[in-house]
Formats: sequence, structure tokens, C-alpha cells
Amino acid sequence: MSTPRALRQPFSLRLASNGFLAFWCLIAAFPLFWIAVMSFKSPIDAFSSNPLAVIFGPVTREGGDGISLIDIAIGLATFVGVYRIGARHVGRLAAWLAPFGAVWFGWILAAAIYVIGVVLFVGVVLPPVLAAFDGALGPLGEPIIGGTLEHYRAVWWGNAFYRNFLNSLMVTAGVVTISLSVGTLAGYALARTGSQLAFWILIIALIFRALPHSVLVTGYLPVFINSAEILRPWLGDAAPTLYGQPLAVIAVLVAINQPFTIWMLRSFFMSIPQELDEAARVDGCSTFQAFRLVIMPVMWPGVITTGLFSFLLAYNDYLVTSLLLDSQNMTMVPAITQYFNRETTTTDQVRAVAAAVSITAPLFVLVMVFQRQIVSGLTAGAVKG
Repeated sequence: MSTPRALRQPFSLRLASNGFLAFWCLIAAFPLFWIAVMSFKSPIDAFSSNPLAVIFGPVTREGGDGISLIDIAIGLATFVGVYRIGARHVGRLAAWLAPFGAVWFGWILAAAIYVIGVVLFVGVVLPPVLAAFDGALGPLGEPIIGGTLEHYRAVWWGNAFYRNFLNSLMVTAGVVTISLSVGTLAGYALARTGSQLAFWILIIALIFRALPHSVLVTGYLPVFINSAEILRPWLGDAAPTLYGQPLAVIAVLVAINQPFTIWMLRSFFMSIPQELDEAARVDGCSTFQAFRLVIMPVMWPGVITTGLFSFLLAYNDYLVTSLLLDSQNMTMVPAITQYFNRETTTTDQVRAVAAAVSITAPLFVLVMVFQRQIVSGLTAGAVKG
């Protein structure tokens, strides 16, 4: 269907808008691309003043580490395969794993399984496959660009960065699960009531969300430090100290994130006609059955969008995790600072870059998997509310 002539943009306006968009994407993506290139180079190449040396890595290639045309082809095939598997099969896995029709919880489980599978494949299975083609098939197997996985091996296995990844996964899964469980119920109730009390609850939640994170951490800190004494009358000597444990971070991040989750989910529920609730009640459903069996299947794109924002809050948090977790339970974002807390060398800096790329990669994977749900969820939330 062609655009009516009256609505067509002039060529100069299309050229200017597309050019500005391309320039903005270039500016936004260049730092991520550059640190990704640096993470596969030796320190001499990574911090070279010559950009071509950073890209092609002559010193890295002379050391026997390089990327051939076969490696590039396998890498591109892996990227396409990961994208297609995520786009086609994660939704089916989520529907199969969903307990009692809780589609959003099935998506959480499916996303966690998918991310862990991708990390294991890229970090454990793929390197031996690439090493098997080194020097094979003549010129196609000869390195043309210097590249090494040494920094990633040192970060993930030498420095046990996989533990930080598991801690991040535990914290984000807990925050997303609790935030969506409470947020869907609260958002639905607030969207279906016309009470003035609901309005003031939303205003109070918004004010609470606007408080600095340091204020909330300061308020919770004495409770977590003294949690063993507080819980001892009920749990006896088995009462745990929550300070330094992931449960403390989950509690604080849920408290910070919950008002935003309720606001966002309420706007999505407002876009769903109340006639669906009335039709379900006429068919004999209770209020909760109408919510679970009729509203939630329509609502799941908005739930996934809200869950992604909750995930980003917990996944990218630095202040709360660095203050409440000890070194054994540290998540990935604050763990990077450990590379700069000692006498820093160029090798430590490149490893820190490799750790930063490792943190960024799962975010791209999730966005690729959930891109359709994100777009449909944001569109639904913009209709009303």
C-alpha cells in the first residue's frame, strides 16, 4: 500500500532524518564495537595509537593468535543460528514451561535457559571448534586478523567471573519474578478501580521511586546487618545474616523497582477493555480466574516489556550490589572494579574490557529474542493509560 502523496515527506527531509539517525547509531554503537575489538587483542595492540593496529592486531597475530576467514564464517553462522533459535524456539519453550498458564514465568525460565545455553556454547564448545580449523584448508585457515580468547579465558575461569555471572542471574531472576508477581496483581487492581485512594497510592509509589538509591540502602542496611538477632526468636541459632547475601539485594531492588513496575503495568492494563472482564464474569469466572485466564494471555507482551526493564535495573545496578554484597557473592557489574583496585597493568585493563563485553553480550541476546514482544508491548502501552 503506497503512501498518499499529501503524506509523503520531501526527499531532503527523508535524507536529513535518515542521515541523522545513521549518524546517531554510529556514535552510539562505536564505543561498544571498539571495546569488543580491543578485548580480542594483546595489550600492545589494544592500546596502540594506530587504529589499524587495534583492528588488525599485528602483534597478536605474530604471537600465533589470529582469526581466519573460516573463523569469521563460523562466527557469523553462530550469530545467525543464535538469533534464529531465540526468535523461533524460545517462545515455544516458554509456553511449554509456563506453570498453570503463567506465561510470564515461562518466559523467565526460557530466557534463563537460553542465555545459559548461549554462554556455554560460545565459551566452551565454540573455542575448540575454531582451534580445529587453525591452519586448515590452506589460505582460508590462515589468520588474517589478530585475535585471542586469552583475556576471556583469564576472566571467566582464571578469575572465576562465571560465579559473578551466576550471582547476577540469581539476583535478576529474583527481582523480575517478585516484581512481576506483585506488579501484575497491583497494576490490574489499580487499573480496574476508580477510587481516589488508588490515585494517591500511585502518587506515593512515584515519590518512593524518585528517592535516591543510597537513601534506601542506608535505611535497609541496619536491618540486614542485625538480621540474625531479629530472626533468632523465630529461627533460633539457624537465623541467617542477610548482609552480604543476594537476598538482601533482591529485597532492596524490588523495593526500588516495584513502583515503576506497578505504574507501567497499570498503563498496559488500562489499554485492555473492561468488557473482557465482564464477559469472563458472565461465563462464570471469578475475578482471579478472569485475570489469569482471560486478561493475562492478552497482557503478556506488556508483561515481557516490563520484565525487561526490571531485568535491566537489576542487571546493571552498581550501587546497591556493591554496598550489600561481599566479594564471594558479587555480581558482574561491580566485579569489574576489582581489576582496578590493585596495581593496574595494561593486561588488567584489557581483561576489564573483556569483562565489560561479557556483561553487554547477554543484553544483546535478550533484545534480539524479545524484540517482537518489546515492540508490541510498547505499542500497547502507548494506546491508553
